[in-house]
Amino acid sequence: MSASPTATSTRSGYRVQNPATGEVLEEFPTATDAEVQDALATSHAAYLSWQEVPITERAKVVSRVSELFAERADELAAIITLEMGKPLPESKGEAEFCTDIFAYFATEGPGLAADREIKDIGGAHAVIQTRPVGPLLGIMPWNYPYYQVARFAAPNLMLGNTIILKHANTCPRSALAIQKIMDDAGVPEGVYINLFTNHDQIADIIADRRIQGVSLTGSERAGAIVGQLAGQNLKKAVLELGGSDPYVLLDSEDVKGAAEMAWAVRMENTGQACNSNKRMIVMEDIYDDFVAELTSLATGLVPRDPATEVERTYTPMSSRAGAEELVEQLRDAVDKGAVLHAGGILQDGPGAYFSPAVLTGVTKEMRAYHEELFGPVALVFKVSSDEEALALANDTIYGLGGAVFAKDEERARRLAERLEVGMAFVNSPEGESAGLPFGGVKRSGYGRELGPLGMDEFVNKRLFHVSK
Repeated sequence: MSASPTATSTRSGYRVQNPATGEVLEEFPTATDAEVQDALATSHAAYLSWQEVPITERAKVVSRVSELFAERADELAAIITLEMGKPLPESKGEAEFCTDIFAYFATEGPGLAADREIKDIGGAHAVIQTRPVGPLLGIMPWNYPYYQVARFAAPNLMLGNTIILKHANTCPRSALAIQKIMDDAGVPEGVYINLFTNHDQIADIIADRRIQGVSLTGSERAGAIVGQLAGQNLKKAVLELGGSDPYVLLDSEDVKGAAEMAWAVRMENTGQACNSNKRMIVMEDIYDDFVAELTSLATGLVPRDPATEVERTYTPMSSRAGAEELVEQLRDAVDKGAVLHAGGILQDGPGAYFSPAVLTGVTKEMRAYHEELFGPVALVFKVSSDEEALALANDTIYGLGGAVFAKDEERARRLAERLEVGMAFVNSPEGESAGLPFGGVKRSGYGRELGPLGMDEFVNKRLFHVSK
């Protein structure tokens, strides 16, 4: 478990930096303050006309966005594989998932936004109307450069809101590719604006009276800052932050298969997913076999270019800095008595290759117990009862998702019902669908995206009452 002294690039601004090599391939200028003001004015002017377009007509445009994500999936995949190291098949799958998201809201949006009648009000006619609120700011992360944007943009374009999109500093090419799709799909000028801003400009945008809300997907620290800025300016916010999801295995007839599935879920996106199964909680009678299977899966892996497909290999994390942070978290755990069964090695050189790891014996004195491990580490705990499993599952500041597995479905349901999370799954690691709401509780943030709740955040839920 070693870390090279070679530092990650400290360049500011927007850049494409290959995580496999550390090489900075292209840099982009940050917007000027004048450009920020122009974007605000353009977004507001576009809102005044976009909100008047019938939702069925907006749906045609959003449907075309969906089609273009499908048509350009290979091109889009190559961009993010280079930018942030996502394995190429996963990159293509992400682009294709965006197709599903835009198609879902184009199809279901008109019904989800339809007036809802209020009954029993003494003979008057009253409905709850779903109306847009105005320009919104979206602050998006690097780990899913297309998917995160899609789940914010699709419902709000349908609603009639306009969007200023600030993407991650390391994803400029994918940000521009999304803008090109919006333009080519017929999204009117100003309805969707990609803007390369800095932190001070973000604060100014949130404070601007024309902006009516902000959505951020990112770290707990970033969420606290944006949430505070939104609160100070009385703006609605949706925050999707970190997670340390419990993955509870109460029993299994096939421990090897259970371990293989848990490992595959944990290694998705090289372990860099908010809702990954970061804490595997396993009943003691199958624990040893489960850990042995994970260790076997993690042993002997070699690094590879994320644009290729080779078995028994691993791809780089998104950045050297992220990998170095993971090394420090593991070192802290091992120094305090945890057991590193495999992996945990950061390759020398400027790249971000961190070998997938299996870690056990973590206790409350260790950083790994309380902090999110945002990378390819399978953290496994042993428990002896369902109540102990539940207590451990809920002993976290986070509350994004959680899964419970058992041969007896009712047993798994009983435990899953008591998880302090925004998304609970029984005998399934997660639910991946445009129609299923996504979001958490506690320090994992607030608000929901996707599904019917995805169109219920940045809206004016207006009462419309007609006396008779």
